[in-house]
Amino acid sequence: MSALPHRTFRTLSEKYGPLMFLRLGQVPTLVASSLEVVKEITKNHDIIYADRPTLTGVGIVLNGSPDMALGPYSDYSRDAKKLCVVQLLSNKRVRQFQFIREEEVEKIVEKIRTLSVNGAPINMTDVLMSLAHNILSKSAFGSAYENQNGKNKSFDKMARKTLDLLSAFCFKDLFPFLGWIDHLTGLVRNLKTLTRDLNEFFDRVIEEREALMNDNEKAEDQKYLVDILLYLRKEGRELDISKDNIKAILLDMYVGAIEATAGMMEFMMAELVKNPRIMKKAQEEVRRVVGKSKSMLTESDVNQMEYLKCVMKETVRLHGSLIIPRQTSANVKLKGYDIPAKTRVFINLWAIQMDPTLWDRPEEFLPERFLKSSDGSNEEHKKLLLSFGTGRRSCPGMTFAFAELEYVIANLLYWFDWEMPDEARAEDLDMSELYSFVIHKKTPLWVVANSYCP
Repeated sequence: MSALPHRTFRTLSEKYGPLMFLRLGQVPTLVASSLEVVKEITKNHDIIYADRPTLTGVGIVLNGSPDMALGPYSDYSRDAKKLCVVQLLSNKRVRQFQFIREEEVEKIVEKIRTLSVNGAPINMTDVLMSLAHNILSKSAFGSAYENQNGKNKSFDKMARKTLDLLSAFCFKDLFPFLGWIDHLTGLVRNLKTLTRDLNEFFDRVIEEREALMNDNEKAEDQKYLVDILLYLRKEGRELDISKDNIKAILLDMYVGAIEATAGMMEFMMAELVKNPRIMKKAQEEVRRVVGKSKSMLTESDVNQMEYLKCVMKETVRLHGSLIIPRQTSANVKLKGYDIPAKTRVFINLWAIQMDPTLWDRPEEFLPERFLKSSDGSNEEHKKLLLSFGTGRRSCPGMTFAFAELEYVIANLLYWFDWEMPDEARAEDLDMSELYSFVIHKKTPLWVVANSYCP
């Protein structure tokens, strides 16, 4: 295995086929890399493939609590996901968070104007990470919870550390008899320290929000995700939610989301800078829709930007590569093969997103492939791409993520013209990837922003 498992699995599948059985250490492992195989899994055997293996890092961080995203499939994980879809991340709720996106994007536009004085290059990796953190943190907790005067541990740093440790190599997960090495390397100690820090942070957030609760209000009246969960617990609706359950749900929604969203925004900007023709076309659409008389873009403006949405979808196709392991909960047949229970399963959606039998010139960045056409045939692969996963384990945060991606990039394209620094050539922009539970650029994105005056 390399540092980029989605690419390694694709290379192996090109040699050995779309359904591979491997042994990773002592763990029997199945890798699915074609649309046909994934369709059979999700349509015929989804519940059997919906389980998760018990991984060391996840077990320590969750401290025995059931979990919606990373824990075994159960009645709780099913009901918790339903709660997120209906109560926390519905279209209506995402629209209610619009004011946070608008406030934070307005701040970041002003920050870029300040940073870009005299044509100084800007580290957009840092800018977009800060923006993603602030939007998600304020939506979840009502505050950015940044480190102020050294009193608070910045939650974005804890989120990054969580992903780094959960994606770190763990001997016990592949060679159970070598688990003692994870104590020698310090991995177990670091995970326990992180768990303590996360618990302290979530305890403080919950205590602060509980102190503000009003007995006359209801869950649907609340602005922030943690408040909604606290009121649902008080009302005893939907799901029997404990304090530990609330922590786990917030961790699921926030920790992966900040890295995934920031990483996707960074790749989207990088692809636009690398492809000036596409940048020009997207920018012209944004400025045409918004016009010259507005002081602020609205999300209703963004809904009219068809080509920008295509750019976003193409970015997800090329760079959306999250692979979270599953595990079979029972013996099952797949494509004529007997797959035993407790087989670890990787569904490599990225291999499907790069399949030349499904996509024309898959290695190229071509947003036009997503423009609506009269021919609606063979579109299942596009629907799969936009589901942020498959079946019972698909991501419930898709609507939230897309709303943020589109609104942020539309603003960046409207208010600034972008170019490479120091006469660097756009085509030479480094697009190398780094895997840390989610995929992001290996090197920071440095660009020059020139303010646009409508």
